[in-house]
Formats: sequence, C-alpha cells, structure tokens
Amino acid sequence: MYQYTDFDRQFVRQRAAQYRDQLERWQAGSLSEDEFRPLRLQNGWYVQRYAPMLRVAVPYGELSSRQVRVLARIAREYDEPEAEVYRHALETQGALGTTSLPTHYAHFTTRQNVQYNWIPLAKSAEVMELLATVDMHGIQTSGNCIRNITTDERAGVAVDEVADPRPYAEIMRQWSTLHPEFAFLPRKFKIAITGAAEDRAATGWHDVGLKLVKNEAGEIGFQVRVGGGMGRTPIVGTVLREFLPWNQIMNYLEAVIRVYNRYGRRDNLYKARIKILVKSEGQAYIDDVEAEYRDVIERDGAPHTISQAEFDRVAASFVPPALASRTGLPAEQADAALRQAADREPMFARWLQRNVAAHQNPQLRAVTLSFKRRGQAPGDASADQLDTVAELADRFSAGELRVTHDQNVLLPWVHAEDLFELWQAARAAGFASANVHLLTDMIACPGGDFCALANARSIPIAEAITERYQDLDELDDLGEIDLHISGCINSCGHHHSGHIGILGVDKDGKEWYQVTLAGSDGSDLSGPAQAGKVVGPSFSAAEVPGVIEAVLGTYRDTRNAGETFIDTLRRVGHEPFKAAANGARFKVEEVA
Repeated sequence: MYQYTDFDRQFVRQRAAQYRDQLERWQAGSLSEDEFRPLRLQNGWYVQRYAPMLRVAVPYGELSSRQVRVLARIAREYDEPEAEVYRHALETQGALGTTSLPTHYAHFTTRQNVQYNWIPLAKSAEVMELLATVDMHGIQTSGNCIRNITTDERAGVAVDEVADPRPYAEIMRQWSTLHPEFAFLPRKFKIAITGAAEDRAATGWHDVGLKLVKNEAGEIGFQVRVGGGMGRTPIVGTVLREFLPWNQIMNYLEAVIRVYNRYGRRDNLYKARIKILVKSEGQAYIDDVEAEYRDVIERDGAPHTISQAEFDRVAASFVPPALASRTGLPAEQADAALRQAADREPMFARWLQRNVAAHQNPQLRAVTLSFKRRGQAPGDASADQLDTVAELADRFSAGELRVTHDQNVLLPWVHAEDLFELWQAARAAGFASANVHLLTDMIACPGGDFCALANARSIPIAEAITERYQDLDELDDLGEIDLHISGCINSCGHHHSGHIGILGVDKDGKEWYQVTLAGSDGSDLSGPAQAGKVVGPSFSAAEVPGVIEAVLGTYRDTRNAGETFIDTLRRVGHEPFKAAANGARFKVEEVA
C-alpha cells in the first residue's frame, strides 16, 4: 500500500490542528454555525438524524493493520453519544420498530470509506488528531469537491489486471486534494478507476469512470467515461475517449471538471450533478471538453502531464510487502493439500469457492472476509471485530487489507498453504460466511435509523431477508445475486445497480419500499451497467420479504440448467417477475 512521505504526514497533522482551532472558535462563539458548517464538512463531519457522523477517507480502499487498530480505538472510546441523545434516538426509532441502535461501531461504505455514527462534536478534534497519527483523515469526504477515489479491491493482485490502477489513483488523490479551482463545484464529484478486464469498481456509475486498457500497439491508456450517477436520475456514464494515453489523464480530467465547473447547474440541487450536464448537452459537452483539453495542452503547456519519473516515484510506494517465509510448496502440491482439506471439511470447500480468489503470484490468494451476517447491519464492524481483523491481517496478509465496494474486507496477500488456518480463525471470529456474491452478501446503507436524508430504514429490511435466507444450500442453489438496499433516492446503497434493488420511500409519513429488477454494476456477471426497472407501486416493509421470495420462486420455476438469476430475468423478461412480486402484496383482509 502507499507509504506516506514526511510531506504527507505534515499535511495531515496540520489539517488536524487547523480543525481543532476551528472547533474551539465555534465552541467559544467566535465562529457562527453557518461559518463552522462548511469547515467541519470539509473534514468529514456531518450532523445526521440524531448525532454527528464522521466519514474517514480510505484512499482506494487500502488500510494497514495499524490503521485498523486506531479505527477500533475510535469505535471503542469515541463512538458513544451523550445519554440524552441516545435515549431520544432509541425512543424515536423504537416507535418505528427498531430494536437496537449499536454504538462503538464502524461502518464500511460502498465507496471504500469508514463511517462512525455517534461521535460527539465536542470530541471531534481529538479523533482527527488520533487519525493523523496513522496518516488518516476525513478531508474531502464531504462537500462539493472531488471525493475519495475508489478502485478495484484486488488492485495490484488481480489475475485479469491490465495495469495496477493504484499509482494513478494516488496521483489523482494528490492532485485533487484541496484543489483551489475545484473546491466548490456545483455538486460532489466521484471518480472510480479500474485496471482489470472485469469492472469490479462500478465505474459506469461514477461522475468519472476510468478503465486502464491497451491499444493495438500494446500501449497503456484509459477509457474515459463521464456523467454516470444514481440518485433521482440514474444515468450510466458516456464514453468520451476509448483510449487516452496514460500520461495525459490529469490534463484531461482538468478539462472535464473545468467544463463542469463552468456550466454545471448551481440553481437546482437535483440537477447539479455532471450527469445532468452531460445528458442535456450531449455532444456539445464533449466538444467543450475536447476544446478545453486542447487549451490545457497548447495554451497552458500541459502542466499535468505525468512524467515517467513521477509515475515511477509514486509506483515505487506500491511494492508488494515483505511476506513471511513459507515452505514454498510447488503449486501442484499446495493445491492437492487444499483439495484434501476441502474433502474433509465441506464448509471449508464452500469458503474456498466463494471467498477466495486467484492471485498474480500463484503461491498467494486474495481472501474476502464477509461482513454480512445475522445480528449486524451489512458493513458494520464493532471495535473488537476491527481489532480481530487487524490481527488476521498481521497473521495472514502482511499487515494489509482492503475495504471492498461490497462492504466487506479483503486480505490481499494470503499464502495458499495458510488458507485452512485462516478459515478456522475467520470462522471463530464470525467472518467466514461462504456467501460472497450470494443473496445475503447484500449492499445496504445505514438508512433511516441514522441518516437524516433517508425516507425509510434499510437495516430492518436487510435483517429480515438475511434471517429468511440462512440455508447455504439454498443460497448456493439460487446462485450469484446482487441485492442492494437504499434508504432514500440518494442511492448510497446503489439500489439502481442491483439485480434486485430496494428503495425506501415515504408515503404519508410511513415507510414503503420500491422494488427494481435487472440492474447492473458493470461486472462480468451482470453485464454492462444499467439501472433496474420498477416492478410496480411500492410495498410495505412487512411485504418486502415475501416479494423477494416470490421473485426468487419465479426464477427457480423458469431458469434453465446452470442459468443465473440475472440471465434468466433477461431471457424471460420482467413480466413474470413483476406479476409474482405484485401477487405477494397483502390482501385487505390480511392487513385488517
């Protein structure tokens, strides 16, 4: 993972000191609430439904075990609201049916960040200083600026990788941090980058989606998509360049965002994203970007061209870690030993199939620790669980791990001959559910239990579906299914891209849920990115599990041998699934 320089560390610590000064001036009354609000937001501090929420930046998802231990300490020592705040939250949410509002937790997000829901603002400066001791911060995790840049969690180790995207992501991070021209864009701006043949970073759904490719001459460059996004108007990004030389990517991004900054809507919050500008202007936007790019090159002197020396300097920070020595069994013997262990332990065999991926180094594997289990919201991790994750990373993955787009954790440097021992340790910790990419490996936002923007709760819906589908044999029979849940139209749960999407909506002050089918994030399984289609009017919370069951029953009844859910849905069409979903509505007498 990227090794911070002295400059990086000084920058982060100065930022923490600046924030403490701002907080103290606000507490003393010399900064008004309106003056303090943008300052705290620029450091990742929101005020949510009941308490502040901190979003910690995790550039391209990489964490060290040392950083995770500090995240655990923050959860243990700081993620606790004042007693009256918590009592009010429990009473209010309890009236809706919520039975638990966990404290002392962190939450992994779909954009590879970490969030906390209960830290009092009075303690926020202490938390920022603690984060700075391990090169972490919340800079630009909020506000109308360029947000955390995300990538494939297998970056640098994936067998289908064209080129490692992390050095490019780091160069973009350094360029975009506190960029003076792009600090106050019309709206937030999100960039995702992948270097693999398969898109595991959902690049089509970002303001800018970048894919490393090779041209016919074998040269590295980028396919550039612009104008993707979810929300009220889900739009897949438009390809502006099929091939842009790698060293020109920063000049081109400068042009893309300059044009957006100049013409993006600032008079309407819902029409301010770049996707609206690209959709409304079409070719005119593309022409303006190309003209601006020419100006950057010809008039400005191409100031952001990445030299080979600069790329090599940054890439040198991504040298694979020093791995503990092993017996170095030949690959054939190691595979035979794994097969023997799998024959003895059927659950280990399932885990190998679902949670373990091939690695560029044939002696290593990339292993997903599942954070989707009964009793906890998807992506949640307690302080003790974070400490355990750090320990597992030290024992089995050279002290490194990754936060995934699917709200799990990946260990990228695991020796194949350690897999059985890792499985045993992960199982003891509750991280070994062999459900990766299956129905219960769902994405879900915190929803109305925590978020002030949410129209409905996400967590109880996730709990109900998880409770219903605990049989691994049944989950394996259903196969790979992307289920995504959002508590509001802002789409933090990426419901638009789910094979099954669930969106919380408000009807007359009550929680209802809209169901969509056949969305795609752009992965090989799902096909090109696209938004799902609504099956009909929204459903009550009590109806949702039955609706999911009816949809999956239709899949079972209509699938061909070996056919996935998404392929069956596209072959058969929506109508049988819509009819099944709507047939699961409660009758009037049932409600009465």
